[in-house]
Amino acid sequence: MNETLKVLKERRSIRKYKPQQITDAELNAILEAGTYAASGMNRQSAVMAVIQDKELIDRLDVINAEIKGLPGVTQFYGAPTVIAVLADASTPTWLQDGVLVMGNLMNAAASLGVGSCWIHRCEPTFLREDCKYLLDAWGLNENYRGVAFCILGYPEGDIPETRPRKENYIRRA
Repeated sequence: MNETLKVLKERRSIRKYKPQQITDAELNAILEAGTYAASGMNRQSAVMAVIQDKELIDRLDVINAEIKGLPGVTQFYGAPTVIAVLADASTPTWLQDGVLVMGNLMNAAASLGVGSCWIHRCEPTFLREDCKYLLDAWGLNENYRGVAFCILGYPEGDIPETRPRKENYIRRA
């Protein structure tokens, strides 16, 4: 089977990570794949903010859990790297652009043996007053909205098996 199709079929969300940080080479390859995501009219409205500082990751994890209504329950599963994908909401396709970046990040990670998981609540996180300083630190203006967090790290334990696809997934005219 074609290697790309194999990765697409076998990639799974990972919810338990080793504390070991991924290598710079792996991170850079994953980020580069994100830069090649399709975007509306090639506007490239999305940006990726890399977070590897454990203290900041832990703080964002707590905020994410509070937003979800599950205070004290980890949402980042111990991943040592978090990528916040944000996009310029003044672009009509900002959300779609960011979603495509997320897909590239997760598939590229899987191709390298790095685990990943999509974590929601990025938009409300960066709308909070106590998180807006990060947008400033990353040189982003108030037009940028969070799309999702992509957590990355080496899987702890077995990779979940692929579940069967639902019936009638594909329709034809």
